Amino acid sequence: MLFILQAQQSPIIGFLPLILVLIVIYFFFMRPQAKKQKLQDEFVQGLQKGDKVVTSSGIVGQITKVDENSIQLQLDQKNYMTVVTGAISKEMTDQYFKED
Repeated sequence: MLFILQAQQSPIIGFLPLILVLIVIYFFFMRPQAKKQKLQDEFVQGLQKGDKVVTSSGIVGQITKVDENSIQLQLDQKNYMTVVTGAISKEMTDQYFKED
């Protein structure tokens, strides 16, 4: 009779590929998104009357009034619009006013 000796694998070795995939997902997807969200939150918290901004739907206006959950934008001389603070896009605002 021939006995084949098999090396006992540690249970941790079996989970190592899964652990590595989770680490890659965290560093390439979750962490950058959390940083981006933090910058967006800081941007929204720092909005003041007179700032020119762009909403996530592409509407450009100047802030005339800042409330806790909403912002009033002046679109032109007589047109005003009230939007929630989450509708203001830091990325689009930076891109739009960088070109000027």
